[in-house]
Amino acid sequence: MNKKSNRLPFVYKLILGMLVFIVAFFIAMVFGAADTTVKDVWMALTSHVKTDTVVMLRELRLPREVAAIMVGAGLAVSGAIMQGITRNPLADPGLLGLTAGANAALAFILALMPSANYFTIMVACFVGAAIGTVMVFGIGAMKRGGFSPFRIVLAGAAISAFLEAVAKGIGLYFKISKDISMWTAGGLMGTTWGQLQVITPFIIIGVLVALLLSRQLTILSLNQDLAVGLGQKTTQVKAILFVVIIMLAGASVALVGNIAFFGLMIPHIVRAFVGTDYRLILPMSAILGSAFMLVADTVGRTINAPYETPIAAVVAIMGLPFFLFIVKKGGQAYS
Repeated sequence: MNKKSNRLPFVYKLILGMLVFIVAFFIAMVFGAADTTVKDVWMALTSHVKTDTVVMLRELRLPREVAAIMVGAGLAVSGAIMQGITRNPLADPGLLGLTAGANAALAFILALMPSANYFTIMVACFVGAAIGTVMVFGIGAMKRGGFSPFRIVLAGAAISAFLEAVAKGIGLYFKISKDISMWTAGGLMGTTWGQLQVITPFIIIGVLVALLLSRQLTILSLNQDLAVGLGQKTTQVKAILFVVIIMLAGASVALVGNIAFFGLMIPHIVRAFVGTDYRLILPMSAILGSAFMLVADTVGRTINAPYETPIAAVVAIMGLPFFLFIVKKGGQAYS
């Protein structure tokens, strides 16, 4: 499949990815508990009409889908970066402690500063994601032999379980379990334009910085010695990219909670079509990640309407079999 797909110029693949994204966006805007049409969606996006349906689309469904776009791009790009830096095909923000660390920090903030604004919550998620990452890679580095993929995944599973237990313990002790669950269930319900104004700049900046460093990431993903031999400042590049990962994962958790497997799946699927060059992987991951999150949110809203199915559950149903498939193939299924 790789050989056939790689004959097609990247610009055509990019156009195809954009078409998939646009279709997914319109499907997400049209389908839901409330009956709407393509015409209603078009009027909500292009006119100043203020019918009940149009207002609902603008104030409820549109910010929700913009959030899905941002989170999908953020998690997909952060997963691709993690896989490139660590050369670990099983790397994913949800599996390696980032999102669990952000969740634990969010629980602390909700308990100690219940009136904290959204920016404070997001900064706390950044700090928590950083702590989770340091703990996982610290444990992974304790044993001789470096960061083997499976050792890192085991460390990530242990730290994630510990941090999730911390978050639940805080919820029980401070009697805020319901509030924490609302954040960590993994959903976009109730997303506001105010939240998006805080979160969107961080995700956009993170993705742009990743794109600027995509060439360096490609070299790092191949061989560290090669990167040093080519004069690359590997320590600085890795440090910047880890900051980008923390920004993207922390911002995503602050918006939708803990979503595992997403950052694992999308980069692997993208590699099947564009190869191993991160100058191509990162932009395509952002586009397809956004499209996939839009589809997952649509499924979560419609599968049991008018009730919501957590988007984290929808992603996990698809992500767990994919994870097991990658493990069975030794991580090389789509490399």
